[in-house]
Amino acid sequence: MDLTFIITIFLIGFIGSFISGMVGIGGSIIKYPMLLYIPPILGMAAFSAHEVSGISAIQVFFATIAGVWAYRKGGYLNKTLIIYMGSSILVGSFIGGYGSGMMSEGGINLVYGILAAIAVVLMFLPKKGIDDISLDQVTFNKWLAAGLAFIVGIGAGVVGAAGAFILVPIMLVVLKIPTRMTIATSLAITFISSIGATVGKITTDQVLYGPAAIMIVASLLASPLGAKAGQKVNTKILQVVLALLILGTSIKIWMDIL
Repeated sequence: MDLTFIITIFLIGFIGSFISGMVGIGGSIIKYPMLLYIPPILGMAAFSAHEVSGISAIQVFFATIAGVWAYRKGGYLNKTLIIYMGSSILVGSFIGGYGSGMMSEGGINLVYGILAAIAVVLMFLPKKGIDDISLDQVTFNKWLAAGLAFIVGIGAGVVGAAGAFILVPIMLVVLKIPTRMTIATSLAITFISSIGATVGKITTDQVLYGPAAIMIVASLLASPLGAKAGQKVNTKILQVVLALLILGTSIKIWMDIL
């Protein structure tokens, strides 16, 4: 790896992790297309979809640890939600991560495109009143939450994501969880999810450890900074930022697929 390549991968990891820490996602929705498209645009060797998903899986594992640590105080982590959705998504993500080794690159990109498209639709649906709910008064359908997390886990495991980019809109729109609780809790759930995805990718030999290590260092530096910034930003702005990020990457992926 030459210096230019190292700097490029580090910046992709840093920028993606800062944004992901701020809006409560593991970051694959941002870093997957960045890793796929930016290196070849700069004249470097392109990663395959399998390599990108493998790098993403390990990076998300470390990025979410840092993000959760930043949110550990303040009462934003919903432990019941973490238990139900975390256990379900762990199983689903391992199945998806392991099974992705038998899929074509086009198949992996198609799964990513479908997840991103669903997330876009959910993010633009109205979410009135959810931030008026007191954090200690939050209720939700536990088995619906677990079932949705399992399905998301399978798809997210395929693309090396932890699934937060679709978990966040599900928690906001379907389960009616307040924005800041959603952001903090989703990071904890995606940390659990990333364990399954990472194990699945490693056991099927889809990980490039050099680029992954660079992304990890960038994540550990940037994710806590993004999480702290997110605690100070208006929740409506956070929702718009996340929606626009998902929309942009979804359009790019579908343009390539079609």
